Amino acid sequence: MPADTVSVTGWGRTAPTAARLVRPRSYEEAAAAVRECGARGGIARGLGRAYGDAAQNAGGAVLDMTGLDRIHTIDADGGTVLCDAGVSLHRLMEVLLPLGWFVPVTPGTRYVTVGGAIGADIHGKNHHGSGSFARHVLSFELLTADGEIRTVDPGTPLFDATSGGMGLTGVILKATVRLQPVETSLMSVDTERAADLDDLMARITATDHRYRYSVAWIDLLARGTSMGRSVLTRGDHAPLDSLPPRARRHPLAFRPSQFPAAPAFVPKGLLGRSTVGLFNELWYRKAPRARAGELQKISTFFHPLDGVPHWNRIYGRGGFVQYQFVVGHGQEEALRRIVERISGHRCPSFLAVLKRFGEGDPGWLSFPMPGWTLALDIPAGLPGLSAFLDELDEEVAGAGGRVYLAKDSRLRPELLGDMYPRLAEFRALRAELDPRGVFTSDLSRRLNLQELS
Repeated sequence: MPADTVSVTGWGRTAPTAARLVRPRSYEEAAAAVRECGARGGIARGLGRAYGDAAQNAGGAVLDMTGLDRIHTIDADGGTVLCDAGVSLHRLMEVLLPLGWFVPVTPGTRYVTVGGAIGADIHGKNHHGSGSFARHVLSFELLTADGEIRTVDPGTPLFDATSGGMGLTGVILKATVRLQPVETSLMSVDTERAADLDDLMARITATDHRYRYSVAWIDLLARGTSMGRSVLTRGDHAPLDSLPPRARRHPLAFRPSQFPAAPAFVPKGLLGRSTVGLFNELWYRKAPRARAGELQKISTFFHPLDGVPHWNRIYGRGGFVQYQFVVGHGQEEALRRIVERISGHRCPSFLAVLKRFGEGDPGWLSFPMPGWTLALDIPAGLPGLSAFLDELDEEVAGAGGRVYLAKDSRLRPELLGDMYPRLAEFRALRAELDPRGVFTSDLSRRLNLQELS
């Protein structure tokens, strides 16, 4: 099938590499593409929202799976959907919300494919109660390196290796997913300000169990007694009887807001410490001290940045690093030290969020574990950034935590085993399933994910 050699990068727009882009339109074409990958192998790619190099493959093949986008069946009574791996969460929302169903987990963008959601075992604002995406997958079909299509069920080693396995066990072709029932397409949202990091963690710990969804925007430029000041947002799907009369006419309408695209050229330094500091100050001050029961669109609550196409351009040509880590319960002092170090380093991040994770999921390379997770964006050109993040990695690993592979673009491989204790099992299963290393990526080479030692 036709293939073009193109420059491929992650959403962070750092470290692009050239690869042959193949666009299969059927399962048979996907199998042929895997057979024809060549010596540099291949990796499946969805909508390109992994921030780093997980869906890049320098000198090899990248399989664009978005052409496999059929929704096969919907069980509107039982609440399940069978769909191709190239179907986006956006498309599922368009189809399912009018039927009274919602996706079980969504990250900060709805432009993620079902295959990508499984491969990265994505999490959302509801992890403390609902876990990550793979927990809601009833089965999937996986094209493995030998050309076989396998039906993979939860509780099996192949399921646990693939969930969070970053596409390195095979190509997911389709999946059956359990859904979340809803009465409306609106959210009932409570918002409040927290004065500092300790205040924020106390509020989350005391009240998270009351909410399905919970997340806090955090000001990482604030220092001193204001360090970690935040805006805490929690909510749930609004019941029908909470809507005003006019909104009850079309309670399940899905109409995401859309704004002009970010410009192709952005002046260097636009998101510097001064501008981000001003933004953070205004964002914190404009938030209500306490507001309950505000009705918001699903798109406003979950995916505000999706309304701005190509928003990643605002960081300029140099791109940005998205850094996300988790440390366990009982490691709150480690979290405080890391936040203090980020604040002291004056990292200009306006997209920093803190959440609390619930019970971890069985994926061998799944990111979530019970504890606290912080995600922040940082312009890639910030002086001293690489060495600084290496130091944070050491602190995270020392606290028994880990970084998120779907967002990583620069972790040193020697720390991976400390962060992911089942790494050896993953490598062993990969070696058995794919001895020739057909499925490979820039991420897997950088982190030696295919080595047994």
